[in-house]
Amino acid sequence: MNEGPASGTPDLPRPRGPRPGEPGPKPPAPAPDARRGAVVAALMLSMALAALDGTIVSTAVPQIVGDLGGFSYFSWLFAGYLLAVTVTLPVYGKLSDTLGRKPVLVIGSVLFLLGSLLCAVAWDMTSLIAFRVVQGLGGGALQGTVQTLAADLYPLKERPKIQARLSTVWALSAVAGPGLGGLLATYADWRWIFLINLPVGAVALWLIVRHLHEPARERSGPRPRIDWAGALAIFCCGAVLLTALVQGGVAWDWLSPPSLALFGIGAALAAATVLIERRAADPVLPGWVWRRRTIAAVNLALGCLGLLMVAPTVFLPTYAQSVLGLAPVAAGFVLSVMTLSWPVAAALSQHVYRRIGFRDTALVGIGAATLVLLAFPLLPYPGSGWQPALLMLALGAALGLFQLPLIVGVQSTVGWEERGTTTASVLFCRQIGQTLGAALFGAVANAVLTARLGATSGDLDAVARALDEPGAMDASTADTLRRAVASAVETVHLGAACAGAAAFVLLLTLAPRRFPVREEHTGPAATERA
Repeated sequence: MNEGPASGTPDLPRPRGPRPGEPGPKPPAPAPDARRGAVVAALMLSMALAALDGTIVSTAVPQIVGDLGGFSYFSWLFAGYLLAVTVTLPVYGKLSDTLGRKPVLVIGSVLFLLGSLLCAVAWDMTSLIAFRVVQGLGGGALQGTVQTLAADLYPLKERPKIQARLSTVWALSAVAGPGLGGLLATYADWRWIFLINLPVGAVALWLIVRHLHEPARERSGPRPRIDWAGALAIFCCGAVLLTALVQGGVAWDWLSPPSLALFGIGAALAAATVLIERRAADPVLPGWVWRRRTIAAVNLALGCLGLLMVAPTVFLPTYAQSVLGLAPVAAGFVLSVMTLSWPVAAALSQHVYRRIGFRDTALVGIGAATLVLLAFPLLPYPGSGWQPALLMLALGAALGLFQLPLIVGVQSTVGWEERGTTTASVLFCRQIGQTLGAALFGAVANAVLTARLGATSGDLDAVARALDEPGAMDASTADTLRRAVASAVETVHLGAACAGAAAFVLLLTLAPRRFPVREEHTGPAATERA
């Protein structure tokens, strides 16, 4: 289905009848009140759990390895969780459209809490990695369903408020994660990193069970069948391809037999997935996700965002410590200022897109972000910490203006029955972009180091560790290494600027100028009287 631009006021709702086989109108939800506030509190707690998990484990790795061993494959503590979250996002999105948001969120919360408990009692690194995968199976449900429910509970004009709250929770949790993990690992035990999830998750789960109510939905056709074959095919294909991307250039060379074998198997599974989904009556990844201009453009643009974000989040802390000589806490602050301006800009973006539309607001944001990234190589060497911090403050503001209008806009172009699938496809593409970015920019950084230092230079992490050892080298050698690291990180930020430019072009050429916003009616997610 092609969507042309609408005329008149930016992104006004337009009456649209149900598509063939689409369920009829939904019963209205109650007006906003304290009961809805309990559900929002549960969503914010769930979002905090998902955000914390991405960063809280990192600072406890030395203690975990010292207790359990398995240093050679500890990276799978992160990769296993990431893989499970990414490949389950589209599955949970479709299930939430088919079964409802509440059962998917409850099942995901239970899986996440079960995985947390199992991680806390792990007896070796292999078991801990396996239990992290269980956590990730629940984390995929938390990420996608929380965003979908936020759109269900609020009409379009109020949606930026809840999205800004979720963005703030995500930002604060991501910043607090490393510090909290370090405190627990140092003064308590690394197992408390996982045990702390239990009371927080239990409160969120209780609020959801107690206060979230989804009225029975009217269906004009037979009960939809769940595409379990498609779900399994997507899971296997995603797991194989993401493993190839995560481990390529790390555990083995890109052109080595393991890497080529994984990409070959992944390609075969991708072809099988396409065949299965084409034949399915109600596929997990329906074709309309890519046939509709608005959704396809937003998916690709946020995939570029995921790729772009790798530059500051992965490489800037190394730059701050190795080139600027900052302590880890100060280096973390240089990055964390981005999370201060991001939610503020996201909250204010509604005043912009109500005037010029969702697409043009996002174009302003990603255009500004691209200019900020292009300015990074212009920083003086070695420079001061406030200079990259100022750029990150501007970058957060630009990306807040870019991401939230796209998410709110694309959720507003579909009905309740398609919102879970649409939201999951957006988050899925962003996750894929992050994985691609980590692999691509890691290879770029190491290639620049090799060109600057010679074939024996090793990788960026090895050079950074060498610079962390005072007195291990003379001043001239240290300066050479610092300049090489600066050059590598600057090149990565240029690559991120290219990703930003690609997002700009994709939105400009693919997205309609006015998003075809559906006539506003509240979906079945409502609050139950206490």
